[in-house]
Amino acid sequence: MTKVRVGVNGYGVIGKRVADAVLVQPDMHLAGVADIATDWRIKSAANRLPVFASTVEAREAMQKAGVSAHGDLDDLLEQCDVIVDTTPKHVAAGNLAHYRAAGVKTVLQGGESHGTTGHSFVAQANYATAIGRDSTRVVSCNTTSIVRVLGALNAAGLLARARGVLIRRATDPWESHISGIMNTMVPEPTIPSHQGPDAQTVLPDLDVVTIAAKGAHTQTHNHFWTLQLTRAATRDEVLDALRAAPRIALIRMSDGLVALNSTIELMRDLGRPRGDMWEVAVWEDLVTVAGDEAYLAYQVYNEAIVVPETIDAIRALTGTVTDASTSIRLTDESLGMRQDFLAAAFDHRSGDNNDGYGTNRS
Repeated sequence: MTKVRVGVNGYGVIGKRVADAVLVQPDMHLAGVADIATDWRIKSAANRLPVFASTVEAREAMQKAGVSAHGDLDDLLEQCDVIVDTTPKHVAAGNLAHYRAAGVKTVLQGGESHGTTGHSFVAQANYATAIGRDSTRVVSCNTTSIVRVLGALNAAGLLARARGVLIRRATDPWESHISGIMNTMVPEPTIPSHQGPDAQTVLPDLDVVTIAAKGAHTQTHNHFWTLQLTRAATRDEVLDALRAAPRIALIRMSDGLVALNSTIELMRDLGRPRGDMWEVAVWEDLVTVAGDEAYLAYQVYNEAIVVPETIDAIRALTGTVTDASTSIRLTDESLGMRQDFLAAAFDHRSGDNNDGYGTNRS
């Protein structure tokens, strides 16, 4: 098998997770990771991965810091079929012309605008439209969750329109010492907040409005949805639509998963790498249906949810897998994703229980 050669530019919250996910894909090879940092983040990467400098200045700084770089960004691009840019917001847009000049396909992240690539991506919704493109943009964590959950109900013919309230985490946990908020909540200044219109870049016909606020916590986002259904339906019909979709896991308050922190602790107990949750965690107990209206709440792990989508985007751009369900299955099996965290996770390939990063994890 000829493996797709993948590079990652930006070894931060998302980049390091994408790099590790590439490592366990049977059809991908990690050519290396690039960054401008010289601190503990890149030093830890250099102990186990090929590290490159994103700029000439960064290469000099790495050398002074004792980090042995394998080359600069151009050297990495020469070894890649696809580059995943996970650099900070707006930096990637400036890098796109460089990637195109190198003839390398590009996956950007949700911090960039839809217009940057002209295509936004969520695997279950529009995989086919990304096949063979030179670039795409994996939408943000919250937008990914919206497309997964509302898209599942839409695909089942149940969703007419959706109105949602998002309570967002203040900052990434590793940056909580330098940014974030305390003892307050900060509403986003516009309605709709940006997530609803962003979801429409993937599902143009979705009738959705979002309202968002930033809370004084650093781990995960919380969504609350009021849904107008296309007809009177039962609670079981709504739950069946969610169960039929990939990357949605049902959790229950009756199991003690009563708050955001309890779900994070569960991920650690399951042995998830970095405590990651790639799935959208929907509270099954809270799904309520009254005639043609439904109500639900779910949790979004912002540091990890876009990782499987990024892996699928690589396959779509290169055309190595042209069927969405096949790529999703390959990704989900390799990562060890689940639809029920408390059920035994059985790996049909090996007959072993699977607790994250599948059977390929070393």
